[in-house]
Amino acid sequence: MATVKGVPSFNAEHEAQALRKAMKGLGTDEDTIIDILTNLNSAQRQQVLITYKSTIGRDLIDDLKSELSGNFERVIIGLMTPTTMYDVHELRRAMKGAGTDEGCLIEILASRTNEEIRRINENYKLQYGSTLEEDIASDTSGKFQRVLVSLSTGNRDEGRYVDGSLAQQDAQCLYEAGENKWGTDEVQFISILCTRNIEHLLMVFDVYRSIANKDITDSIKSEMSGHLEDALLAVVKCVRNKPAYFAERLYKSMKGLGTDDSTLIRVMVSRSELDMLDIRREFLAMYGKSLHSFIKGDCSGDYRKVLLRLCGGED
Repeated sequence: MATVKGVPSFNAEHEAQALRKAMKGLGTDEDTIIDILTNLNSAQRQQVLITYKSTIGRDLIDDLKSELSGNFERVIIGLMTPTTMYDVHELRRAMKGAGTDEGCLIEILASRTNEEIRRINENYKLQYGSTLEEDIASDTSGKFQRVLVSLSTGNRDEGRYVDGSLAQQDAQCLYEAGENKWGTDEVQFISILCTRNIEHLLMVFDVYRSIANKDITDSIKSEMSGHLEDALLAVVKCVRNKPAYFAERLYKSMKGLGTDDSTLIRVMVSRSELDMLDIRREFLAMYGKSLHSFIKGDCSGDYRKVLLRLCGGED
């Protein structure tokens, strides 16, 4: 369930004029900007973007960038970016700066649907001239690269059919590839975890537990390491409970010293129109504190105001 649902009596020109007024002259009315953009849904924001240019003759993104700064600017520009393009920009950012943000690559590719990944691939090529797969291949290596390339094809079976004997076979195959051999055949893990449908994998995990006497996640942790381990664990978590996966991402972005603002902003922006209420519920169940209270204690100023609006409530 979404926390941002859009405005029923939407008037793009009225919102465009209100945004211009909030940025015109001395000082900026940040509260008006927050109020408008956190109430509109993504499609409505895009309409305002077009109307702003046609009625005012200025670029809304440019105006926002010139008036805002820091994380407040980042989260607002994130909201103003079409959903697919936001993922595209984040994937590019994860690979093209100093170092690689592996967590971002894993999060997006492990959690998006086939259709979302197909749209990401198309737009990535149009935007940057190279394919997503080419950039993943040049920026990562080894088995970790193979997981990301596999996920980036958007080729998971999305049916609901479960073949009991195949589930038994897959579970045995995973056991033979890991716990029951010297060394690990990671390719078997990649091939099964990245292509089978969710219902089938849930049965595979149940059968695996009865064969190996341990959970698939424990086997991955003991058999793998580093980013490969992180990627396969993310796949399993998304198969089992996607909102819980995002709740964990949010928790880890805020706990400890410093805040991982990139992750915090990306999850809050990208999930606010999809499943933020579910994420909030999982967060409370997992950590005993509300997401709202965590954000309140971890962030400040206008940045915090936007995140709290996207969070949508205190429970």
